[in-house]
Amino acid sequence: MTSVRIDGLSKSFGGRKILRGLELAVAAGESFTLLGPSGCGKTVLMRLLAGFDRPDAGTIRIGERVVAGDGVDVPPDQRGLGMVFQDYAVWPHMSVAANVAYPLKIAGATADERDRRTRRAIGQVGLAGLEARMPSQLSGGQQQRVALARALVSEPSLLLLDEPLNNLDANLREEMRFEIRELQQKLGITVIYVTHDQEIALAIADRIGVMDETGRLRQVGTPDEVFDRPADAFVYRFLGVANFVPMRRAGPDWIFPDGTGVWPGPAPDLAGEHATLGCRPFDIELSRDGPGLAGVVRRASFLGAQMDYLIEVGGVTLRAATDSRRALAAENRFEEGETCRLAFRGSQWFDAAAADIEEGAR
Repeated sequence: MTSVRIDGLSKSFGGRKILRGLELAVAAGESFTLLGPSGCGKTVLMRLLAGFDRPDAGTIRIGERVVAGDGVDVPPDQRGLGMVFQDYAVWPHMSVAANVAYPLKIAGATADERDRRTRRAIGQVGLAGLEARMPSQLSGGQQQRVALARALVSEPSLLLLDEPLNNLDANLREEMRFEIRELQQKLGITVIYVTHDQEIALAIADRIGVMDETGRLRQVGTPDEVFDRPADAFVYRFLGVANFVPMRRAGPDWIFPDGTGVWPGPAPDLAGEHATLGCRPFDIELSRDGPGLAGVVRRASFLGAQMDYLIEVGGVTLRAATDSRRALAAENRFEEGETCRLAFRGSQWFDAAAADIEEGAR
């Protein structure tokens, strides 16, 4: 296990600044996920960590050793790390065993050492018995396991995973994210995983760092901290589907854009006359009568595990979601055009500027 520390890291390409003075510390044995939109600099950071590119400024430490910056540039093969890319990069002309053993062959390990460590790495990723198979005989998930075993065979102190599940179908992605987490915990290895998929980030991380389009870290925290207590509207939006509503103060109340709908929950302690209400689809509970705001169902979509509704209320449209079994019961089923009542089980409030991202959040 080893720690990673990044201080003042900056990198530009073609005059465009990708990273600006990035600061980050990852503890030894931690599974850290870097979450952000495409083009925010996640892969650039991984390449800098791996040694494929040099930073313009700042330093990178792996353990106590400076590997980049301050006039130091340690080659990738001397940084004690393994890396798995989005593209499996499995050699099609080599068997599973030959693919996994290749880093040891390059390093000059003896045949006995290569065989022992290769079999162990293959077993760690659940491919025992498939050593002689060629990549063309493997599924996409199995090929990704080969790439993972190849990264582990050198017994790295740090494992870098650059969106390795993107090319898998939804079921395999779900399966593999839990397997990666289980393997990381079993081996106690330090992992830095970059992705734009919030479900993967929440599933495998001890901590998450959320990056924006400018390459700036907006928040770092445990999955529940980042999800339940977002630092700002950007983080809230990026951690899942969210509704954003521009609200206006009217005396002691906060009202919806139509000027008549009144926020039924506890009033936020915010200064100023304007604010932005944030709520997730599962924060909204629908009923036929009782307390809450009056709304009209404009769309009802069955999505398997849930019913997804688009509700017109207070001069805006909100997405609401209900467990399918409950939603399909006769008394709880809403059709397009029906009226309903909305109660809010949770919400987040942000300053008025967050209203600018309303459209991008849907």
